[in-house]
Amino acid sequence: MGVLSEPLDLDGPSRKRPTYPSVPVELGMQIRHRASFKNGIVVAFDPNWITLRGEDGREFKQRNEPGAFSFNGTSVTLVKAPKTASSPRLERTASGSIAVPNAPARVARPSRIYVEGIHDAELIERVWGDDLRLEGLVVEPLHGADDLATVVRTFGPRSGRRLGVLLDHLVDGTKESRIAAEVNHPDVLITGHPFVDVWQCIKPAVIGIDRWPIIEMGTDWKTGVCAELGIDAEPGVVWKQLLSNVTGYIDLESSFVGAVEQLIDFCCA
Repeated sequence: MGVLSEPLDLDGPSRKRPTYPSVPVELGMQIRHRASFKNGIVVAFDPNWITLRGEDGREFKQRNEPGAFSFNGTSVTLVKAPKTASSPRLERTASGSIAVPNAPARVARPSRIYVEGIHDAELIERVWGDDLRLEGLVVEPLHGADDLATVVRTFGPRSGRRLGVLLDHLVDGTKESRIAAEVNHPDVLITGHPFVDVWQCIKPAVIGIDRWPIIEMGTDWKTGVCAELGIDAEPGVVWKQLLSNVTGYIDLESSFVGAVEQLIDFCCA
């Protein structure tokens, strides 16, 4: 006999809906949308919708319903964080560090971070500027790294006067890898990213493209990119627009973020 052969008990106990613990939502928290299995960082919130930024840099909205999201492996209901005078919200810098309000800039350390060009320096300032001022750490452009070994000797690294160097295109077999191999000093740390130019350290989705164009060798990379993207402007003007789209470390490739943070830690140790 089937399940419908018995009379239905319309007065029987109703099935209880599942309940989920409430978690106050915070910008920057990492959650997963259970129905779509999409992971993301919370970038906006209202009682009905959660806006997330995925690992590819794209933003997407999901309806905020009970149990719709998972936080630290637990299904939860996201609610607005209560405002309490005794529990002020911790502000964070663009690099993700805890902000120190009204902190005066520290006197510059003897240690330095050298980068290849002005665009590298401006991107680091955009994201890590607050951290650098708090630590008293100066970033200076080399305007090219061809004579890095001489630059290091001139700087005179030693205990308490460390030097960090960030190189573009630091992969096996490149000119940059050979330049880095010429320097071997306990108070010098050379890190880098795998991209031809620091522009590529900005995730393509942040500026509305699927990927950075591949530029033929022998063509100035920045000029070639502008042409491929159909932008009729000088690279310096284009860079300012690119930079304005960067809101924090989440907009940058992880290899660049890791390389910069290694240098900051090294020079502040």
